[in-house]
Amino acid sequence: MSQATEPAREQNAGGRWNGVLRFLARDAGVAAALVLIVIFFSITAPYFATAGNFLNLFVQIAINTVLSSGMTLVILTGGIDLSVGSVLALCTVIGALIMTDRDIPVAASIPLALLGCMGTGAACGAINGWVCEQWKIPSFIVTLGMLNIASGAARVVSNNSTITGLPQSFIDFGNMIVGGVFPSIFLIAVAVILLGWFILRFTVFGRFIFAIGTNEEAVRLSGHAPRKYKIAAFTISGLTAGVAAMVYLLRLNVGSPIAGVGYELNAIAAVIIGGTSFSGGKGSIIGSLVGASILQVLTTGLQLFGLGDNFKPIVIGAVIVLAVVLDAYRDRLLRSLESR
Repeated sequence: MSQATEPAREQNAGGRWNGVLRFLARDAGVAAALVLIVIFFSITAPYFATAGNFLNLFVQIAINTVLSSGMTLVILTGGIDLSVGSVLALCTVIGALIMTDRDIPVAASIPLALLGCMGTGAACGAINGWVCEQWKIPSFIVTLGMLNIASGAARVVSNNSTITGLPQSFIDFGNMIVGGVFPSIFLIAVAVILLGWFILRFTVFGRFIFAIGTNEEAVRLSGHAPRKYKIAAFTISGLTAGVAAMVYLLRLNVGSPIAGVGYELNAIAAVIIGGTSFSGGKGSIIGSLVGASILQVLTTGLQLFGLGDNFKPIVIGAVIVLAVVLDAYRDRLLRSLESR
C-alpha cells in the first residue's frame, strides 16, 4: 500500500514544484526584478530613495502605463501597434483645442475634451484593426502608416504649433497628490490597468484575446470570428492612447503635435518586459505596469548617476532586446515544465 502510494506522492510533489517554477517564470520574476532594481538604486544612486523622487517616478510612469495597457491586448493577439505615440499627439492637440475654445463653457470643455481624445484614438485604432483584417496586411505595416498619418494630422490641426492656456481647474487636478503619496495621474493609470485586468481575467472577450494569440485557427474552427476580437483589440489600443493623451495634458498642460515621439517603443518595451510574449497568447496586463515601472526606474536611476537623456534610447533598446531573449528562454522553460 505504502509502496503503491509513494510514486503518486513523488508525482504530486513534482507537480507542485513545476507549478512554483511556472509561477516564478511567468509572473513573479518580473516583480522580483523591479524590487531588486529599486533596492540597487536606493543603495547606490544619490537621492533615489527619497519621497520626492518616488513621487516623480509615479508621475512619469503614468503615461506609459496607460499606453501599454492597450498595447498588451494587441500583442496578446499576435499583433503590434506602432501608431500609439502619434495618435497620442493628435489627441493632445484635439483635447487642448476643445478646452481652449472660448465658445465652450469650461465645465463642459473638459468632458468634451476627454470624449474627443477617446473618440479620436478609438477611431484610429479601429481603422488599424479593420485594414489589417480586411486585407490581411501585417499590423506592423498598417500601424506604421497610421503613425505617419496621425503625426501629419496633428501638425495640420494644430497649425504646427503648441497649444496652451488649458483651464486652471484641469491643471489643478493634474497637480493633485492624493493622500500626500499618489499623484492623480498615476491613480488614473492604475484604474486603467485594473479595468484591463478585469476584462482579460473575467470576461469572455478576454478569454478570446488569449485564445487568438495561442491558436487563432482553433478559435475560427470553434465557430467564432477572430476578426472582430482583433479589431476590438486595436480599437482599445487607440482608445487608451486617447486616455494617455489626457494624462499627458494633465501632466504637461500643453497640446503638442510632437508629443509622444518614441512612446510606442516605450509601450512595447513595457509590455514585453512585463512578461507578455511577442508571439501572443501569454501575458499579463499587471505585468505591463511592472514593465513600465522597470523602464522608468532604470532611466531615473541612470540619470541620478549623471547619465543624460541621450543614454535613455540606448537603455530602452538594450532592455527590449534582453526582454525578447528572456521571453524566448521563458517559453522554453514553460514548455519543458508543461511536458513533465
